[in-house]
This record gives sequence, C-alpha cells and structure tokens, in this order.
Amino acid sequence: MAVKRILLGMSGGVDSAAAAVFLRRQGYEVEGATLLLEGNADGAGDAARAAAVLGIPHRTVELRDTFRREVMDVFAAEYRAGRTPNPCVLCNRAVKFGAMLRYALDNGFDGVATGHYAKIREENGRFLLEAVASKKDQSYMLYALSQEQLARIVFPIGSLEKEQVREVAREAGLAVASKPDSQDICFVPDGDYAAFLARYANEPFTPGDFVDAAGNVLGRHQGLARYTVGQRKGLGSFGKPMYVTALDAARNRVVLGEEGSQYRADLTVSGVNWIPFDAPAGPIRCRAKIRYHAPAAPCEVTPLPGGRAAVRFDEPQRSVTPGQSAVFYDGALVLGGGFIDSDIKEDTP
Repeated sequence: MAVKRILLGMSGGVDSAAAAVFLRRQGYEVEGATLLLEGNADGAGDAARAAAVLGIPHRTVELRDTFRREVMDVFAAEYRAGRTPNPCVLCNRAVKFGAMLRYALDNGFDGVATGHYAKIREENGRFLLEAVASKKDQSYMLYALSQEQLARIVFPIGSLEKEQVREVAREAGLAVASKPDSQDICFVPDGDYAAFLARYANEPFTPGDFVDAAGNVLGRHQGLARYTVGQRKGLGSFGKPMYVTALDAARNRVVLGEEGSQYRADLTVSGVNWIPFDAPAGPIRCRAKIRYHAPAAPCEVTPLPGGRAAVRFDEPQRSVTPGQSAVFYDGALVLGGGFIDSDIKEDTP
C-alpha cells in the first residue's frame, strides 16, 4: 500500500531529525511524535525544536505504562530468571512499531518512520528487512517485526553513514546535528543494571554460590543480577582467569569455568520470528549473530515445533548469552531470529 501520511518517531537525536528532512524531500506529509517512555523526557524538547525549525507539527504520545509493562517489567523478569535481555528488541516490537504504529493508524496516518539504520523492501507481496553496509546497522534489533508492521514502516536514512546524516542536519540548521549518540539503555542511563533492578523491581540481591560445571562450590557471589555470561571482571580471585558460563536462577548459583569453557557451538532459540517466509521446511544454512555487535557466523538452523529453532555454528561462539537474540542472515537479508534459551537443565549438578 502507498504510505503517504507519516508519523515520525522523534527521540530528540540527530537521526530522527534528519529522517524528517528526507521524508519531506520524498513527498511525505510528516508529523513528528516523541514517545514519552521512561528516562527520555529531555529528548522531547530537542525534538520539538527540530520540528519547529523544519516547519512540521510535533506532538508527544504518552506510552509510559505500555513501556513499563512491555519492556521494563520483562527486562526485570528476565534478569530475575538468570537471563540477560536486550530491551531494544522488546521496545521495537511492542512499543515503537507496536503501540506507536497503532496510535498512528488510529489517528489517520498511513504508517510510521524512525531514524533506524536498516532497509525494508517489498518482493512478491512479502516485506523484507535488510542490513545495511554501515557500522550503525540496526537490523539485529528489528528482526522481531511482523509483516503487518514492516508494511507500514519507513526508514528514510537507512542506507546512510552517520556523518552523512549529521551533514544533512547541519545543512537544515538543526542544533541536534552535533548531539552525541546515546550509548546506554534509555531507562538505565548509567549502565548500572543491578541498581536499576534494586530500585525498580525492589529486587533483593541474595548472595549465593559460585560453582564449577560439576557443582563444586568455588566461592560466594553477590546476587545473580550482577553477573552475565562471559563476564570475567568482578568475580574475585581464583588464582587463574575464570569466566561466567551460566546463571542458574533456580539454585541461585553462578557457574564459572576456565578459558575455553565460555565457548559453545550449539544453542536453541524460542519465540522465533521469520521474515521472508512463514518458516523454513527444514534445516537452512545461513549466518547468525548472537549479540548486536558480534560478527555473523556460519551456521545451520533447524526449525523446531512451538516457534523454536536449533542453531549449530560451524565454529564455537564465545559467550552465548541466554536472553539475548540470535538473528539469522542470508547475506544482507534478515531471515529472522529468536531469544537464546538457557542451557541450565533440571539435572545439572
């Protein structure tokens, strides 16, 4: 369908402001909207000022309750379960392209746009998501979007480099052209997840045991949420380098191992979303990323019942982290992805 009247999500940063410039050049009727979430109130002022310079309307959309329910509550629950979530994946699916898109359609818009770095194209009636040749590529964060969502999304700056975006903003007279990029999760601005959980979820940090893979006690930890798979620092002294290899929430234990033990070739994922097709008929060869900035590594993905899949990498991968996403690629094409399952079993020593 033709998307002409666009609600542009404006965070107050340079990417979304520059996106407004490109949308207008492409003939869209544009209105800016800043989503009121959690910890992002300062961005609304910058977004409103950018919209005023560009001569487009701007509004705020109250979504704090939705954000807390769909992102922050899930984030806290995942940490409580010994997993390390990526809240941006949750937010994109449920808030930015979930609640914001519903709001846009309810208010007479044809679709939404953001300043994400990725591409969407239509082929044979299917909407495809593609990575871009840029270190800013954000396709990893967008794999969970549905066909209905992709059909109504525009990424105006998707193929550009960051400096090109800043130059467009400078030429348009936008003060945000030189605004630094945000590096932290918006609701954990200082990066202290443990403090956030203590404050938001009233989460007690119950000490427990450090154990090895055989269940032998090695020492005491200071609360499960203070650790993540692959972590080396902050574990204490063991006379040799040790790494977190697993978090056992049921027993409140942190499993440690020596160098080499943090590598795995096999994993399973749940909640899989496929994009170019409903699901593959059998195993497929592709590449997969297990973290946002990780390289995509060759693997075989086998679909399983219940929206799950098994992934076997050609070479073991470092720090496969339950709760993070494994995202599948065929070249630039995003095939889909899912949430990495925990490998802690009931009969673990």
